[in-house]
Amino acid sequence: MNITKLLNKVYFASRMKELERYADHAEELQQRVMEHLLHTAAHTEWGQKYGYASIRTYEDFKNRIPIQTYEEVKPYVERLRAGEQNLLWPTEIRWFAKSSGTTNDKSKFLPVSKESLHDTHYRGGVDAVTLYLHQNPESRFFSGKGLILGGSHSPNLNTNHSLVGDLSAILMENLNPLVNYIRVPSKQIALMEHFEPKMEAIANSTIGVNVTNLSGVPSWMLVLIRHILEKTGKNTLEEVWPNLEVFFHGGVAFTPYRDQYKEIIRSPRMHYVETYNASEGYFGTQSDLSDPAMLLMIDYGIFYEFIPLEDVGSERPRTYCLGEVETGKNYAMVISTSAGLWRYMIGDTVKFTQKNPYKFVITGRTKHFINAFGEELIVDNAEKGLAKACAATGAQITDYSAAPVFMDEHAKCRHQWLIEFAHQPDSLEKFAKVLDDTLKEVNSDYEAKRQNDLALQPLEVIVARQNLFHDWLEQKGKLGGQHKIPRLSNTREYIEEMLRLNGTRPSE
Repeated sequence: MNITKLLNKVYFASRMKELERYADHAEELQQRVMEHLLHTAAHTEWGQKYGYASIRTYEDFKNRIPIQTYEEVKPYVERLRAGEQNLLWPTEIRWFAKSSGTTNDKSKFLPVSKESLHDTHYRGGVDAVTLYLHQNPESRFFSGKGLILGGSHSPNLNTNHSLVGDLSAILMENLNPLVNYIRVPSKQIALMEHFEPKMEAIANSTIGVNVTNLSGVPSWMLVLIRHILEKTGKNTLEEVWPNLEVFFHGGVAFTPYRDQYKEIIRSPRMHYVETYNASEGYFGTQSDLSDPAMLLMIDYGIFYEFIPLEDVGSERPRTYCLGEVETGKNYAMVISTSAGLWRYMIGDTVKFTQKNPYKFVITGRTKHFINAFGEELIVDNAEKGLAKACAATGAQITDYSAAPVFMDEHAKCRHQWLIEFAHQPDSLEKFAKVLDDTLKEVNSDYEAKRQNDLALQPLEVIVARQNLFHDWLEQKGKLGGQHKIPRLSNTREYIEEMLRLNGTRPSE
C-alpha cells in the first residue's frame, strides 16, 4: 500500500481545497489577517501606542503606523531579550531568529512567537508538502525520511528557556516529536554548532537511511551531497538514496546551482520546489513545477504590503496592499506578523507574475544591488545574465559576488565580478561578454550607462580560487545555517576582503 496516497487523501487534500480559495478570495483573506493581528495586539505596549483598538480599515492602519526597519524595532527587541513581555505581541516571546546577515554589522534578532511558529513557519512546511503531493499524486514521499539541513542555536543572554539562533534551529527545537519519526538526522546532530563536523555526522548517520526528500539551502546542501558521494564512492545521489524524489530549497537563488544538481542527481523522478521561509516568516511556495514563480501564502499570520522599488528610502513611500499591486513591477515587501513585527520592511524585493492567485518571484534585496552609476542592477538581472553566460560557455558557478570599481589608475569605471566556477567556461572572455550583453538586454539603465563605454567600461570577471567563498564565510564565523554570500554590493567592502583572501590585488 502507498502510505503517501492514504495520507494525502486523509490529511492534505482538505488543505488543498483551502489553498484553492487563494484564486478568488485573496483580498478577503488578507483583510481577515489584518483584523486578527490588530485585535490580538491591541493591548500590547505597541498596540496602545498606535491605538489599534480604533483601527477599522487598511487606510487607518497605514496612515497611523510608520514603516519600520530593524533600527526602529531594535529597542523593543533588546527589551524582549532582557525578559520584558507584552511589548509587540501579547504572548511570551522566548525565541529570537538570528538574521543571516552578510555584513560586519551586529546581527539582527527577530522575535519568534509560538503563534508565528505554528500559523506561519510550520504551516508553510505542511503546505509545501500539500502542493507537492497535489502535483505528484504517485509520490512515495512518506515511504522514507526527509533530510533537513539547518543551523544551530544558543541560550539567549542569561534568560531561562530562551533561545537565539538560526530560524531552522528554532524550528527543529520546537518540532512535534512525531515529526522526528519521518526526518533525519537526529536533533543532537542537526543542532551541532560547527559546520564541518556536522557534515561528517550527518553523512555517517544518513547514508544507510531511505531518504526520499531534502530540505535546505542549495549551497550548503550541495556541500553535504558532495561529501556523501566522496565517502561512498558513488557518482550520483540516487545510488545512495534510490527513492529520493524532491528537494525543497530556499535561502538563495537556485539558478547558479541547477546544473550542478543535475550532474549529481540524474534521476528523471527528481523534483525541485522553491520555498521562501525567512527569519521573519514563511511567504511563498512554488505551486507548479513548470513555473518558477511562487504562490504567495495569504492566510497565515502575515499581512502584506508593498512599496514600489523607486520609493524605497524616500521619506513618505507609497504603500499598497495586495489588491493594489501590479504585475511586472518590483516592490519591496513589508509585513505585519503574529510575532509582533509591524509594517516591517524585510529587505527583499519581489515581482508579481500573476494575480488570482497571486504568484511572485524574488528579484533581489533592497540593499543588495549596484547603483554606483545609475545602472540600478539587481540580483534578478545578475541571475539571468549568469545563466546565459553559463549556457553559452559550458560553465557552472559555485558562488559569486560583484561590486563597482569607481575609478582605477586609468580613470575607468566598471563592474567587477568575482566568480568561483565548478566548471570553468571554455572562454572567460566570451563568458564576460555574454554576461555584459545580457545585462544590457534585461536592464535598460545598465545599457544606457554602457553606451559607447562612456560611463561604464565592459565588466571584469576575476576567477576565484576553489573554496574562496567558503573560506570567507568561515573567517567571519558564518559557515552553515542560512548564511549567504552578498551577491551584489554597492560598495567594495566585501569584495576587497574576498580579493585579499583570493590572493588578487584589490582595485584602487
